[in-house]
Amino acid sequence: MTVAGDPKRVRPIHPVFAFLLAAGVPLYLGGFLSDITYGNSAEPQWANFAAWLIAGAMVFTGLALLWALLAAIRPSGRGLRPVLCLLLLIAAFVLGLVDSFHHARDAWAIMPAAPVLSALVTVAAALAAAVGLSTLRAGEAP
Repeated sequence: MTVAGDPKRVRPIHPVFAFLLAAGVPLYLGGFLSDITYGNSAEPQWANFAAWLIAGAMVFTGLALLWALLAAIRPSGRGLRPVLCLLLLIAAFVLGLVDSFHHARDAWAIMPAAPVLSALVTVAAALAAAVGLSTLRAGEAP
């Protein structure tokens, strides 16, 4: 049993940070699915959908990155989890920026790299959300 004032007690993350972490994942996933649909249909509107979904996800990823940077700088006794979350968010942000620039090309010029980039950024964002949203330390029962 832990005492309320125990500094080693794992506290849940802030709800706003949890929202920012989780909000980018479905948007990146939607961009990835839109890229796949564009590859199968050649309808340019799907490329536009993907570009807008990725741009929206970049807003949430950027805000989560800022929050994670502040959390990593502040000493909280949480170990390496905030730093790993920060590194994964940096990777997701950089990959998302590259993906966003790639989607700025003309319609079919984004293929075949667009689904690959979107898949990579989706995985990076999902991993960052999984690490950031995990609140249990290793060895503790759920």
